[in-house]
Amino acid sequence: MKKVLAFGSICCLLPVLLGVSSPEMKKQVEEEHPYDSLQMKAQYHIIVVIDGPRWSETYGDTSYQYIPNLGNVLKKEGTLFTNFRNEGSTYTNSGHTAICTGVHQRISNQGKELPKHPSIFQYLIKERQLDKRKAWVLTSKGKLDILANTTDKEWWNKYMPSTYCGIGGSGVGYPEDKSMFPIFKDIITEHKPILTLINFLDIDSWGHEDNWERYLQAHRDVDSLVMELWNLVQNDPVMKNKTALYITNDHGRHLDGHKNGFVSHGDGCEGCRHISLLAIGPDYQKNREVTTCYDQIDLTATLAAIFGLTMEDAKGCPIPELLGH
Repeated sequence: MKKVLAFGSICCLLPVLLGVSSPEMKKQVEEEHPYDSLQMKAQYHIIVVIDGPRWSETYGDTSYQYIPNLGNVLKKEGTLFTNFRNEGSTYTNSGHTAICTGVHQRISNQGKELPKHPSIFQYLIKERQLDKRKAWVLTSKGKLDILANTTDKEWWNKYMPSTYCGIGGSGVGYPEDKSMFPIFKDIITEHKPILTLINFLDIDSWGHEDNWERYLQAHRDVDSLVMELWNLVQNDPVMKNKTALYITNDHGRHLDGHKNGFVSHGDGCEGCRHISLLAIGPDYQKNREVTTCYDQIDLTATLAAIFGLTMEDAKGCPIPELLGH
């Protein structure tokens, strides 16, 4: 895996944590902390993608008025990356594809195009010889069922994770998060997936509706759901203290004064690119803030390292702070 040095911010070119360039950083992490001996306590990993909030309404507002649980409770339980980025296409399907494949790809946002590269779910199922019910893609947006498959001929229709996306899990529609979340909880409780991706759409949906009040309320609503998810796994006798949450975003939104502001996203403005990552779990330092710049494809590389997977096409580098550094 090679780091793609195409970041818009100079900080992304200077991994100050280790003081070395990205290829050197990857080599040093591998030598100092071999992936096959990480001995991570977490056995279950859940990627929570909160769709399309702006930094200014989340951690950029230190009162945390719209994300009281994330800002005042969960932040103290884990490591917050304050300079996390989407340096690819800042649309929903592209952002989710980057997180799942470790490759930035311009992909149709209508759900009519599969990712070009296999996902971490497919690698995990193949290399661990898992039942597909041990890996799930759970999304309020039906169109995101594309994340389970790829156009790569060697992987197409193979090693696909289980999915429940959109109305009735059918891969269509955009039901509200509150109607989908009970189903997501039941699936997690029943199957205890090793790797899960959950998408919450409400913030993005109300932003596109140009409804400022509902957009803000959606932050509070999703914030409550994430807190409920954390409580769920911490109260489960099997998953308690063995589950890691990676709470992140697919993209941000335009800043005020740029185009139509919070209503839209999709270009390279700072509002669209600046997202966040909060990692919570038994292996991650509590109440820690990391200012080093990382890209969402680095999360993919990190999870691949944790699982001991070789994702041949992935471009990211593992995040040292999530590998014991």
